[in-house]
Amino acid sequence: MADEHRILDPEQDAAALKALTHPLRIRLLGLLRADGPATASELAVKTGESSASTSYHLRVLAKYGFVAEAEHRDGRERRWQSVHAVTSWNNADMDASPEGRAFRSSMARRQIDHLTRSLARHERDLDAGRFGPEWREHAGITDLMPRLTADSLAELWQAFEGKLAELTARDAADPGAEQVVVFAATLPVATPAPAADGEPGPTEDGAAAPGAPDAPDGSGTHAPDGPRADGPDDPGADGPDAPRADAPDDPGGRDGSGTHRNVSWGVS
Repeated sequence: MADEHRILDPEQDAAALKALTHPLRIRLLGLLRADGPATASELAVKTGESSASTSYHLRVLAKYGFVAEAEHRDGRERRWQSVHAVTSWNNADMDASPEGRAFRSSMARRQIDHLTRSLARHERDLDAGRFGPEWREHAGITDLMPRLTADSLAELWQAFEGKLAELTARDAADPGAEQVVVFAATLPVATPAPAADGEPGPTEDGAAAPGAPDAPDGSGTHAPDGPRADGPDDPGADGPDAPRADAPDDPGGRDGSGTHRNVSWGVS
């Protein structure tokens, strides 16, 4: 890849933002970022789409500068590569317009969907014995609900991103390294006014407030062996859109897309 980051500007890149909202384009971009150059036919096999469809969407991505033709062709067929490792944006810039806010919301939901798919993939790998106890010990999901200032939240992101970059560079050539799907979310939520009985009131959507008896856990539980994602509505379950156990998971969350926040479809 020629560059590490591409930072999207909601005014100058309005058409590019719209192009990225198509789920197959995000998936193709993520696969190229995660697995390297590929032909439309190879990507069709990985995604379960027709080569005509993947070829069309690759050309759209190329039009807006996300992918480019690789130096070497595979016979007569083009090989495509991602131009950037990560697509980024500035939250304040995105939030300045309805279109930018809609894009941010769409990408966040795409990443949540990828989290579910990644959990299903991870559990299949564990069931197949692909990872030993040293990996099981440190894999999992944690939820916390600390009280932080805006400055502390910025400091937290800076420390997290800096440490991740340091470890990624350190382990790049280590044969024992494996691909790890990393998700991070920091979502400030307003504290609702107390109800008449003194208990925390409901949130705007009617859910219990954080800290109320029926609120989401927020307990800080570290759950390496979390709930299985194999129910009938699981996006990671078998189906036309499901990632196969023998293929790279949908990088829809490895996106490579993010600056506050990074998305690496493969939307960091």
